[in-house]
Amino acid sequence: MAVPKRKKSKMRVRQRRAHIKATVPGTVTCECGAVRLAHRACPSCGKYDGRQVLEVEA
Repeated sequence: MAVPKRKKSKMRVRQRRAHIKATVPGTVTCECGAVRLAHRACPSCGKYDGRQVLEVEA
C-alpha cells in the first residue's frame, strides 16, 4: 500500500481544493422578461423555445 513519504503542506492541500467549488446554474431571460433556468420551461409564462408547453394560471 502506498504511503506518502512527506506530509503535504497546508498551502499545497488548499491549492488542490481551490478548484473544488459549487457552480452557479445557468440562467437566461425569458420572452416575458422573467429570469429562468436554461433549457427549462419558464415558470411564470409556461413557454419553452417560443411555444407554450405549460398551462399557467394567471
